[in-house]
Formats: sequence, C-alpha cells, structure tokens
Amino acid sequence: MKIGITGTGSYLPTEVTKNTDFINHEFLNDDGTPFEHPNDVIIQKFKHITGIEERRYATEDLNTSNLAFFAAEKAIADAGIDKEDLDYIIVAHNFGDVSKGKPQGDTLPSLATRVKHQLQIKNPKCVAYDLMFGCPGWVEGVIQANAFIKSGIARKCLVIGAETLSRVVDRHDRDSMIYSDGAGAAIVEAKEDHGEILAHNSATFANGEAYFLFFGESYSQETEEDHRYIKMYGRKIYEFAVTNVPKAMKECLDESGVDISEIKKIFIHQANEKMDEAIVKRFYKQYNREMPEGIMPMNIAKLGNSSVATIPTLYDMVKKGKVENQSISKGDVVIFASVGAGMNINAIVYRV
Repeated sequence: MKIGITGTGSYLPTEVTKNTDFINHEFLNDDGTPFEHPNDVIIQKFKHITGIEERRYATEDLNTSNLAFFAAEKAIADAGIDKEDLDYIIVAHNFGDVSKGKPQGDTLPSLATRVKHQLQIKNPKCVAYDLMFGCPGWVEGVIQANAFIKSGIARKCLVIGAETLSRVVDRHDRDSMIYSDGAGAAIVEAKEDHGEILAHNSATFANGEAYFLFFGESYSQETEEDHRYIKMYGRKIYEFAVTNVPKAMKECLDESGVDISEIKKIFIHQANEKMDEAIVKRFYKQYNREMPEGIMPMNIAKLGNSSVATIPTLYDMVKKGKVENQSISKGDVVIFASVGAGMNINAIVYRV
C-alpha cells in the first residue's frame, strides 16, 4: 500500500511588509539598551544572513484558522476528493487564533475543529485535532497521517500548517523581522499512483535545548503591557540545527534505501537562508558529496518564516510551477526536513 500526498493547497496573505518598513522601529537588546548600529545597517545585515526581503502578514479580519481553511479548500479541490470522506483533519500551529492587538491565543475550540466547521463537513467520524510541534508540525502531521492510514483506522487525512506569527512578535526585537503569516495544506491518502512516503524520522531534544525558543517579555523596559512574545536564542538554534538536522536527514535517507544521487529536491523549513544552506551542505558532506545546484528551493526572500506553513507552502508552489527555475515530476524523490521549538527535528523521504 502506497501512502502519499494526492493534493496540495496554500494561502499567502495579501499584506506585504518590506524590510524598509522596519526603518523607524526602535530595536533594543534583551536588556532594553539600544543597538549601537542604526536601523539601515541592522536591516542590511538581517537581509544578508536570512535572505528575507519581504514577508506576508494576514489582514486584520483573518485569523490562523481562516488561513488554514483557505489552504484546505485548495488541497481538497486539488486532490479531487469529497470532503465528507476525510477521516482526520490535523492542524499544526503554535499560538492558536491570535486576534490582532490581543494578548492571548485562542485554542477553544481547536483550530482543526474551526477548519472543519468552515468546511461545513457534516461527518462526525471526521476527527479534528491540533498538533503543536514547533516549526516541524506540518511534517509531523504528515507522519501521523501516514501512521493512521497504515494502521487501517483512516483512509484520507487533511494535514495543515498555519500560523500568524506577525501577531506574537515584539516590535523592539530585531528577530521580529523574520516572522510571517501563511498556511499550507495537503491531502494524504493511500493511492497507487500518487506518491509514496518511503521513510521518516523524528526526534525531540529537551535536555538543555528545550527553551531555545520560548515566550518572553518585550525588550522595552517602558511598556506597561503584560504581553508575551516569541523569543529565541538564534546562535544556539543555528548551532543545534546545522549539527542535528543533517544527521536526521541521513538516517531517514539510509532507512529509505534510496541512493543520495536520486534526490531531486530538498524542501527544508524556510527559517534562515544561510542556516538552511549550511544544513544541506553538511547533509551532502556526510556522503562526501557537494551540494548540487538547485537542489534546495527557497521562497523565504518573499514570504519570510511562517513556521509550520513554510514547507507545505513551498511544496505546493514548486509543484504548481510558482517558484522560478524549480519543478518536480512524478517519480522524483524529495526530502522534507524541519527543525523548531521543542527542540524538534523531523524528516521524510518522499517519492512524488
């Protein structure tokens, strides 16, 4: 029985925020002191490291569950299935529905339930639940869907990654420029002629690494708001990722039985252009090979880091010819790989 992705969809918010839009922000160190460099220098260095030129933010009238619904509709249509035949709806996210300007995320009911409601699915046997696994959440959702189908308790699953990180960023933290909003979705089902999950690998590192990403206070000492924001130890995450993600990818590929020469594309979480490139280079170095040109599609320059949404969005765009000089064909072997809060890592070797 071959289990694969039979349909994909994504939603890109319409509000574009460019790097120059941050020129008047007051960026501070974590102790509240100002940076020694002016904002134009900070932004220039940011672009050099991350590769990000602009990002997408959701409009005020939309929330994470709305973005998830839009992506889901497209994936269902792309797969050509009846939504009533879905056995599971799995929505990966980190902060729930966060209304613009509000301090609290809303996860009651679950975002998956909200998506099911918006899809107007009547079948009560369609089970909807949320998955919180950091940025690797969508990949983990696909792994769970694969397990459900392999065990015989499901036939068709909808897996969504959606986030509105723009609403949990501290405007005084320069890392706020990294984050963005978006949603990507996929239908996973058993079907002979629509791809196959060949191997997968997941891990959680929580012995010292658990709080590399965390919820913390604003860097501004003057704010009186009792809000928490997404925070990270960037250097520690970089060192962790470039050390551990290539190993996980190798373990997964070796388990699949596929030779590294057969890999056509690597869809890696769009976290940071330099970090992603370092991960893939180290992956190939383990096989005494150089990283092939064009192996790693990227859309971070225009879309930023939308956490769980980056991989399904990127895969959908490449699959549908929306990334310049990038394409995949039936039978191609690709790798999905991600790293994020937890600290969690996962990978899938997939034959398109």
